[in-house]
Amino acid sequence: MSVHDKLKSLGISLPPVLPAAGAFAPAVQTGNLLFVSGHIARREGKPWVGQLGGTMTTEEGKQAARGIAIELLATLDSVAGLDRIARIVKAMVLVNSVPTFTEQHLVANGASEFFEEVLGPAGKHARSAFGVAQIPLGACVEIELVVELRPEGA
Repeated sequence: MSVHDKLKSLGISLPPVLPAAGAFAPAVQTGNLLFVSGHIARREGKPWVGQLGGTMTTEEGKQAARGIAIELLATLDSVAGLDRIARIVKAMVLVNSVPTFTEQHLVANGASEFFEEVLGPAGKHARSAFGVAQIPLGACVEIELVVELRPEGA
């Protein structure tokens, strides 16, 4: 089953890709690796503002991370095509959290579990999850990826 078919079976439509909001590229390829710039959590088209352990629960953070994973797939589709994903290599997850919050890894699972559900073994990746004092625009979560691509036409 293709990635597009899997998304369709889950009732997921990829959102439109937003242009980069600064002096950077949405993704940069070197060799067969694609480095995808950080995507922040959004709800109803606006930054999903909040702080884990303060104004948000772990479950809400997990939902935010899953939403980011969907947006990351949209970016991957627009930049390279979903059929070229050989595997998700690494995810870095930044969680806007209070100093006493220690469940960043559970928040990150929202994206990690989604990638594995949609991509199968190619979605299993290395990962780092960090608690940070703030994310641009007050967003609750930000995720960046490193993705291995298949050669075009392969």
